[in-house]
Amino acid sequence: MDLRFTAAEQAFREEVRGFVQAKLPADIRAKVLGHQRIEKDDYVRWHRILHAHGWGAPSWPKQHGGTGWNALQRLIFEIEAFRAGAPRLLPFGLTMIGPVLMKYGSPEHQARFLPRIPTVEDFWCQGYSEPGSGSDLASLKTRAVRRGDKFIVNGQKTWTTMAHFADWIFCLVRTDPEAKAQEGISMLLIDMKSPGVTVRPIKTLDGGHDVNETWFEDVEVPVANLLGEENRGWTYAKYLLGHERTGIAGIGHCNRELRQLKHYASLATDGAGRPLIEDVRMRDKIARIEMDIMALEMLLLRVATADAAGQGPGPEASIVKIRGSEIQQDLAMLQMEVAGPDAWPYAPEWLEPGATQPVAGPDWAAPAASTYFDMRKTTIYGGATEVQKNIISKMIIGF
Repeated sequence: MDLRFTAAEQAFREEVRGFVQAKLPADIRAKVLGHQRIEKDDYVRWHRILHAHGWGAPSWPKQHGGTGWNALQRLIFEIEAFRAGAPRLLPFGLTMIGPVLMKYGSPEHQARFLPRIPTVEDFWCQGYSEPGSGSDLASLKTRAVRRGDKFIVNGQKTWTTMAHFADWIFCLVRTDPEAKAQEGISMLLIDMKSPGVTVRPIKTLDGGHDVNETWFEDVEVPVANLLGEENRGWTYAKYLLGHERTGIAGIGHCNRELRQLKHYASLATDGAGRPLIEDVRMRDKIARIEMDIMALEMLLLRVATADAAGQGPGPEASIVKIRGSEIQQDLAMLQMEVAGPDAWPYAPEWLEPGATQPVAGPDWAAPAASTYFDMRKTTIYGGATEVQKNIISKMIIGF
């Protein structure tokens, strides 16, 4: 395999690099590179800057308002945007419900929802996991009972990332309690402003608030908001999860954090006052994780190319999810190792924009513990590693 960029690909890379450097707001860049909290307005501003340039939906085909980029162009864009300090593009609309709407949504749904995703006029969240129904998603209990031209929804979802920002939620609900687990599930598009929807925050280990629990109490949802066919939601859910898992791999994030790791290792010193980057054991650890990232990048290209050919995500999506989430954890762990004792004192308020670390030590070391804590969840969300291994064994080995 020739891993070198062609002249056209290199030119595209320079175009992306130049645009992001010129147009990414400095305050957003500082937050991202400083591992500080990113707010809703930050995401919306960056999305709309990209949309104004015609890059609001990098993974979408042109007929739906996307760029029409191929797999390599999308990978280049992600790597260069992350390298410059851009926040991730919101996946819930762009890479989760967007592709499902394109494949299974009615023309009315496509016309109503798709144009509003790249501009974040509609901020989406995901309603899949429930207490007791996370890895075993087919056991979900949230009910939707049809009454005339409406569904009445009752139940609870958990780990609904950014639900406190969201306008809409794509939600798996049980519409036929008598059917087999997977066969009685439908997907509804629910307005988060509907009476009966309650969002409650869940504080994570790093002290942040990205995830929530979402309650539905007699929520009325028009039948017109049923995506696809009733009781076929499991088909749509599997298709969506394939796209979600390849995104969780976070190759752009891994490349950026590797760059940050090298920078931190050049600033930190050992007991003799030498930069840690000069320590042979530290160099070995960095080299090993850099090779892991290169291998992940090649696998992602394979998955993206297969998807572009219409094959859809296969077992590779689970492999990518496992490796990507593990590498993100390894990077966070190694950054914490580089920070050493300076990472031990930690308070969540240090991650707020403009905050100053109130103890001795470099500013870059203050968020090391937070990043480490936050990355512990990557091997759980989107399907826990143990579940992904079961999927791989069934799809490749047959049991």
